[in-house]
Amino acid sequence: MRTEITWKLVIKNHCKFDRLHVPSARLSLFPSSSSSALVVKCSNNGSPASDEGSLKDILSGMVDERVEQLLNKEENKALLQGLEQASSRVEIAKRQLAEIQKQEAEARVMREYIDQLESKASEIAECQKEILEARAMVEEAELSLNCASKEMESGMSDKDKERLQSVIAASVSAVIGTLAELPISLSRVTSNTQLILPLAITFVSCALFGVTFRYAIRRDLDNFQLKAGTSAAFGCVKGLAMLEAGAPLELNGSSIVSHAFDGAVYVSESLLIFLFAGVALDFCIKLRILSPFPIERT
Repeated sequence: MRTEITWKLVIKNHCKFDRLHVPSARLSLFPSSSSSALVVKCSNNGSPASDEGSLKDILSGMVDERVEQLLNKEENKALLQGLEQASSRVEIAKRQLAEIQKQEAEARVMREYIDQLESKASEIAECQKEILEARAMVEEAELSLNCASKEMESGMSDKDKERLQSVIAASVSAVIGTLAELPISLSRVTSNTQLILPLAITFVSCALFGVTFRYAIRRDLDNFQLKAGTSAAFGCVKGLAMLEAGAPLELNGSSIVSHAFDGAVYVSESLLIFLFAGVALDFCIKLRILSPFPIERT
């Protein structure tokens, strides 16, 4: 609704009266349907500046009064309340937006910090993995070193034990063989000094036979052919060597028969000696005085 207000101003001065007509103005602030006319009379005693100030004061007071009337109306109160609520909601939304922006900034900083921590964590994990691999390699090297040292120690100890068993075998074989040779040598010599050479040869031959017998038989203790074959081989070699040391062979029947008989005797004596030595060694092995080759590891 619009209200039309006509302002009429009559200004009276010292000389004459004059009328000043103020053009009509249409204001949409006032919802009244009636129109009114206002006549303002100014005295001729004042100055133009004071008249203009009075006009402004009058207009300002009228506008304030009219605005107050509008605000006091019931239908406008609801609108004002809605406006106030909307303004408060806008302020709340602004505060919430500022808080959200602040939280986003903090979350962005926290995310960057988390990314840095994750990168550090990945680097630490890689370092730990390398450390574990190096530790595993060190443990493997230590294990292999320990195994090698144990094998060396066991190898050295086993070798020492094998040497000791070989010495025992040589001693047993040499003693038994020399005792078996003693009656045979006594039947051929006329003095005790002549016993030294044949007994020394028999001692050395039987010592070698004892070592060879242990390494040849190994753990095949029930193989009679192997045992007899070893003794026969040493007996044949020693008997033929004794035959070679005798008189030279001549191309006649008596010399051939004589050498054949002497060879048979020498070989038989040597076989007897080494058979006694072999039996003694076998007996010692079965009594566990002598250990066969190789020694069992416990």
